[in-house]
Amino acid sequence: MDNQLDHMPVLSRGRHRNPKRGACFMELASYLAGERWSDHPACTHPLLAALARLVNDNTSDDSRAQLVRLVPSIIGLASDDLRVDAQIALRCATTALPVAAAERQLALAVSVLAAEEMLARLDGAPSGRLGELSRRAMEEVPHAAEQARRFSRAARITEKGFRRYAAPNAVQLSVVGIVQACIADPDTLLRRLLEEAIDDCTALIRTPEPAAPAPVHV
Repeated sequence: MDNQLDHMPVLSRGRHRNPKRGACFMELASYLAGERWSDHPACTHPLLAALARLVNDNTSDDSRAQLVRLVPSIIGLASDDLRVDAQIALRCATTALPVAAAERQLALAVSVLAAEEMLARLDGAPSGRLGELSRRAMEEVPHAAEQARRFSRAARITEKGFRRYAAPNAVQLSVVGIVQACIADPDTLLRRLLEEAIDDCTALIRTPEPAAPAPVHV
């Protein structure tokens, strides 16, 4: 696979009509998956593909080539399980929240709580639980966290609304928050975010369901 990637088009921003004009991250994925040339291939979950496009387009030209090695790992990560959307949104929001500018922290903190609430609902767990990543991220911004909790208590998002609006907005806000953050190397954080989101999706989509216990005959 690495040898094949050596002969692929150079990654660049935006959409491209064909490989001769270059490729974005997801266009290269469509090619390697044997699909029609597209930046919205069927081989990848739509929200994960959206994150990959955003990372591709917001990474500097000097650093974008380092994304190429991730392309094969995104192929085949397709699912309609809403947990995947929630986990991607949660990964993005918890990554961006500690570094984002103050004016973006409330929206990102609300995104963290919305993703956690959706995961709890889908798992049949009590409302209000926070995973370790979420807890640590919220502790970094206590004022925004408290505002977000007050806001979230007054709002209840539907599963349809989460998938269509809340989760995509969390991804978009997170990437913009990282790009505009006062940090030394946003490219590295963006690449790490995409790597970890791919790992999250791999664990959710490719982990087999536990086998049902065999019936006991008496």
